[in-house]
Amino acid sequence: MALFNIADLRAQIPPGQRLIGLDPGAKTIGVALSDVSLLLASPYSLLQRGKLSQASAELKAIARREGASGLVVGWPLSMDGTMGPAAQAVRDWARALSDRAGLPAALWDERLSSAAVNRFLVAEADMTRRKRAGVVDQMAAAYILQAALDASRE
Repeated sequence: MALFNIADLRAQIPPGQRLIGLDPGAKTIGVALSDVSLLLASPYSLLQRGKLSQASAELKAIARREGASGLVVGWPLSMDGTMGPAAQAVRDWARALSDRAGLPAALWDERLSSAAVNRFLVAEADMTRRKRAGVVDQMAAAYILQAALDASRE
């Protein structure tokens, strides 16, 4: 499947369906889920980063179970907005994941999302580094998905 911009992806989502947000990391993939009105994103789960076939099967199962019809994937652009090697790798991964899972996808700029989530968890939740490790990727996925939802709202 082709990658879409967020407005076009959102226009394809049937009423009552959700979007899945992803924060792909080197070891884990943070997963978030929107509500059916596409207004609010919430942390959902954490997947181990491994073979593409496994990630696509797990996301397909989540989509089926939760009624989701699209993906928003965090895109690690460089601080100056250019696409470096990491952004290129995520773009290729997102396209392949979308094909395998049978779900349309959009990329969303994720610059500083993990840093913002970490700052929040330290300042507001007073979480230690060990406790944060288990939730940062899920919360970053929700942060990315929420930004995309907000930007694409009519």
